[in-house]
Amino acid sequence: MTALCVLLGGAIGAPVRYLGDSYLKHRLGWAFPVGTLAVNLVGCLMLGLVLGAVTGGSLGGTGKALLGTGFCGGLTTFSAFSVETVELWQGRKSLLAVGYLAMSVVLGIAAAAAGYTFTR
Repeated sequence: MTALCVLLGGAIGAPVRYLGDSYLKHRLGWAFPVGTLAVNLVGCLMLGLVLGAVTGGSLGGTGKALLGTGFCGGLTTFSAFSVETVELWQGRKSLLAVGYLAMSVVLGIAAAAAGYTFTR
């Protein structure tokens, strides 16, 4: 049952990532990878919410598997973040690369902490 929940969550999270990232890239047209940053920050916030709810006792293991491991795992993408950082750096946009790295880490942790605190 748990594996099915992870599968279902991932099957929803991955297309949401693709659509959100694509929409922001085309809508804004920035060289900065705002789409990946946005989906990763939303995923960090949501995972914080999920884990806070689990810790607080309002969400069980099945919900954690579906929403946390499945949906958030499908939504967020460390590999795209890593490649985009390298591409910025190699494209001689080192300031953007460092800014993207810093924002992703600092804001991601802040979003996860906010979500965790809110639901706990």
